[in-house]
Amino acid sequence: MLVEIRQPFDLALTLERFKAFGSDPANLWQEGVFRRILGGRPVELEAAPGGVQVKPGDRALVEPVRRFLGASFDLAGFETFAASDLVLARLVRELRGLRPALLPDPFEMLVTSITAQQISLRAALSIRRRFVERYAQALDGVHPFPAREAIAAASPAELVELGFSSKKAEYVVGLASSDLDLDGLDRLPDEEVVERLTALPGIGRWTAEWFLARHLGRPDVWPAGDLGVRKAVSAFYLGGRAVSMEEARVVGERFGPWRTLAAHYLLVGLRLP
Repeated sequence: MLVEIRQPFDLALTLERFKAFGSDPANLWQEGVFRRILGGRPVELEAAPGGVQVKPGDRALVEPVRRFLGASFDLAGFETFAASDLVLARLVRELRGLRPALLPDPFEMLVTSITAQQISLRAALSIRRRFVERYAQALDGVHPFPAREAIAAASPAELVELGFSSKKAEYVVGLASSDLDLDGLDRLPDEEVVERLTALPGIGRWTAEWFLARHLGRPDVWPAGDLGVRKAVSAFYLGGRAVSMEEARVVGERFGPWRTLAAHYLLVGLRLP
């Protein structure tokens, strides 16, 4: 089944971050085919003219696939905006078709962010891999992300065995056990989402902002606390010198109302040769 995605669209670039730091049992690249659980079932995605070829060919998967592949982002509008910025204009040409992928599960997005706090992304992925394999059984070779209920029933000590720090283990189990309606956050404005999330132990503004950008797909989010964002700002705009979070936030003001796309293009542009 062909699912059309508004052009420009490049599947490999859109899903590049799922193989940039190592293999992920919940997001598998195998010989040009990407596999993960969408809509509660294993789904295969393969590049095709005009969009992506999807297996199985169930029309109920069209919207979940389109949402996951960032179909709602306005790349044409961003390209027009980027034309006035030499750095972004070049990155838009070189990364044509990059659409930030949106994790469909809010619990997955938050746990992934907590796992990555203050450690390298490769180390975080290794912990995530063990976590997924421990608490979720594979379906046709690909793992779903562990269910919130399963983690609420776990003990922090179990997560420490997988490589979580004791604090992060407490945060993840606490998140799973909380009464916060994660699915209902999509109905709230950005700042209220941030307020609700940062009221939970272990979730700061950096985690909440990536939740806005990479789960809800909000268009004007700038995670200035992200080390990768600060490195990109340094490399592309400030001559390579060390950049504080506040300096990065100030630089980000120039990209409004397109800061989510700007952040992703800068990050991928820094990572890829």
